[in-house]
Amino acid sequence: MYSIPDITFVGGGITSFLSARLFALAGANVTIIDKNQTGKESSWAGGGILLPLYPWRQADAISQLVIRSIEAYPELAQALIDSTGLDPEYIESGLLMSQLTDLDKAQEWCAKYSIDCCSANRQQLENFPQINNQSLYMDSIAQVRNPRLLKSLKQDLLQRGVNIIENCAIEKVSIKNNRITEIASESDSFNVNSVIITAGAWTGTLCRQLFGGTIAEQPDVFPVKGQMLILDTAVNTLDTIILENDRYLIPRSDGKILCGSTVEYADFDKSTSEQAQQSLLAFARKLFPALESAPIIHHWAGLRPGTQQGIPYIDIHPEINNLAISAGHFRNGFAMGPASAQLLFEIITKQPTTIDAALYQFSAKH
Repeated sequence: MYSIPDITFVGGGITSFLSARLFALAGANVTIIDKNQTGKESSWAGGGILLPLYPWRQADAISQLVIRSIEAYPELAQALIDSTGLDPEYIESGLLMSQLTDLDKAQEWCAKYSIDCCSANRQQLENFPQINNQSLYMDSIAQVRNPRLLKSLKQDLLQRGVNIIENCAIEKVSIKNNRITEIASESDSFNVNSVIITAGAWTGTLCRQLFGGTIAEQPDVFPVKGQMLILDTAVNTLDTIILENDRYLIPRSDGKILCGSTVEYADFDKSTSEQAQQSLLAFARKLFPALESAPIIHHWAGLRPGTQQGIPYIDIHPEINNLAISAGHFRNGFAMGPASAQLLFEIITKQPTTIDAALYQFSAKH
C-alpha cells in the first residue's frame, strides 16, 4: 500500500539534502522531487567555502546560520564517511583575505564569533604580490568539495530510506482548506502531508507558477549567475583559500584550483562567456603568479538563489498551513546549510528554535 510521505521536498539541492537527513534521522517518511537530476544546479556549481565572503559586511542573520554550521561540519563530514564511505573532502585549508579596507570591522567580527585570525605571514607575503598589511588570515576556515558532499549525502539519504524522484517537474497543486492535498507533474500526481519548497533559484518562479494569485505572500527569490574555472596544477601548489574583491582561489586536495566567480543578473541563462573566462584567468594569475601556465580544464556557470539582502526564507507559509519554504541562500547554501536545516526541522516539528526564527520569516526583510 502506498504511504503518503510525512515530508515532501520540491527541489533537490544541498538545502533539501541536509534537511531531509534530519527528518529521516527522526524517523520521518521523506520524499525529494527534483525537476532534473538532484544536486546538479547551484549546489554542484559552487566553490564550497564554509564562510560568506566578508561576513561582517552582511546581515547578522547570515552570520547566525554560518557560525552554527561551521560548528556542525566536522561531525557531519565524519558521519557521512562512516555511513557511506564517500569522502566529502572537508578540509580546514584556511582563508587569506587581501586588501581589506575595513580590517578593523573584520577583526571585530572574528572576535565576536571566536574565529582565530592574524595578519599574513612572511611566506604568504612572498607568494602573493597582492597581499599587504591590510590582510587577514583565518586558519580554521574550511571548505568542502561540493559534488562529493552531495554524492555522499545522496547515498546517505538513500540508505536511510528517503525516496528521491528525479526528472519530475512539479507543475500543479491542489489546495483545500488552506492546505496542499496533492502536487502534480505533467504525468504523475503525489498526495502530500507537508510540502517544503527548496527549489533554489527557481523558488520564486515556481511559487508564482503553482500558486499564482491565490496567495499574497510570495518569496522574492531570483537567479544570480556565477561563472567559475578550474585550473590544473600539481598537488600542494596552493595550500589556502585566497579572497580578493569578491573573487577567490580554492585549492582542492588533488591539485585542482577553483577560481571564481562572476555575479551576473541574467535571468535563467547559464551560458558561459569568453569575456568572463579571461577576466577570471587574469585575476587568478595576478593574485597568484604561479598559475601563469596552469591550463583551464573546466569553465561553467551556475544560478545562485538570490534575495535582496542575501537572507534566506526559512518559514512556514503564512497562508498555506502545510507549506514551508527554505530558499534564497545566495552564495552561502553550503556555509549556512547545516544550521538552516536544523532551524527548518525545529520550525516544522514545533520545537524551540536554536536561533531567532523571526529573522528568516516572510515578514522579515530579505
